[in-house]
Amino acid sequence: MIRIHFTADDFARVRFAPWPSPVPELHAALMMLGAPHEPLLFGRWRSRLLRSLPRAVEPLADLAPDGVAPAFLDVLGDTMDEGVALIRDSRADFVRAGIEQVYTRRPAPPWVHALHRGESGAWRTLERAQRAAYETVLAPVWPQVRHLHRAAFTRLALTVAAQGLGAALAGLAPGSRLRDAVWEWPLPGGAPDVREVRLGGRGLILRPTFHWRSGPLIQDLPGRPVAFAYPASGTLPPLPDGDHALDERLSEVLGRTRLALLRALDEARTTTGLARRIGVSAATASAHASALRAAGLLTTTRTGRSVHHERTALAELLLASGAADR
Repeated sequence: MIRIHFTADDFARVRFAPWPSPVPELHAALMMLGAPHEPLLFGRWRSRLLRSLPRAVEPLADLAPDGVAPAFLDVLGDTMDEGVALIRDSRADFVRAGIEQVYTRRPAPPWVHALHRGESGAWRTLERAQRAAYETVLAPVWPQVRHLHRAAFTRLALTVAAQGLGAALAGLAPGSRLRDAVWEWPLPGGAPDVREVRLGGRGLILRPTFHWRSGPLIQDLPGRPVAFAYPASGTLPPLPDGDHALDERLSEVLGRTRLALLRALDEARTTTGLARRIGVSAATASAHASALRAAGLLTTTRTGRSVHHERTALAELLLASGAADR
C-alpha cells in the first residue's frame, strides 16, 4: 500500500497536470514493454513494438537493468525537446548518484561509465536512445495520448467540482480512499509492503499514464512537489490510427456504423453527441448503441435527463486486436 500524508497546505497545492508529458509517458511505456503484466491485453502491443524498436534504443535498457530507471531521467516538460533538455541540465552529483544506485552490485557498460563522468558523447548516446524510442513508441500515438489526457482531466475536474477532492482521489483506483489526511492507494496483488510519502507542504501533481497498469510511479525529490503518475483506469495502450485492414475486418462483423460509433467513444458521449460525431440521426445512434450494449461492448448510464455511453474493456480489446499487424 502507498500512504500519502497531506498537510493543510498540501490540500491547496494538489494539481492535475494539464497535458501529458512525453518523457514520463515514454518511460512508463518502456517499463511496460519489459514487464509481464496482463499478457492477454498487452501481449500483441509488446510484440509489435519489440519487433520495431531500433538498436539505438538499447542504451535505455542499460540504465534500467532491473526495470527501475535512475531518478534523474524522470522529468516533466511539455515536449520531448524540453524533457531531454531538463535531463541534460540535471546536476552532475544527482546523475552520478542515480547511476551508482542502479549499478551497486554489477559492472556498468562503458558508455554508462562515461555518462557517470559527464562526457558529452555519453549524453549524445542517451539523447539518441530517447528520441529513437519516442519516435517508435509514442510519436505515432501522441494525438491519442493527448486526447485521453484531456478526457481524464475533465472527469477529475468534474468530480472535484461535484463531490470534492476526497472523492476525486478515491475514485482514481478501486479501494483507494482519503482518511484522516492520508491518501491510501492499495497495490496490485495485495502486496503487504507499505510506502509512506509525506508531502510536507510541497503539494502533489497528479498525472495519468496510459502505458502503465501496475502501481503508481512516484517522483519524490526534496524541495519539489511530489509527482504521482497513476495508471489510467480501463485503458489499453493507444494504437496508431489508419489501420484500414483492421477496420475492414471489424466492419464485416459489426457493420460500419456500429464500428464508427465504437471508435467515437474515445470518451463518454451522449446519444446526441454520438449522432453528431458519426453523422447519423439520434434515433439511429440510439438503436446502434442498444445493439452494442446488448453485445457487452458499451455501457450506458443516465444522469438527469441525459444518457452517456462508454466503451467496455471488451470493446477496447476488440479495437486493439490488430495491434500485432501494425
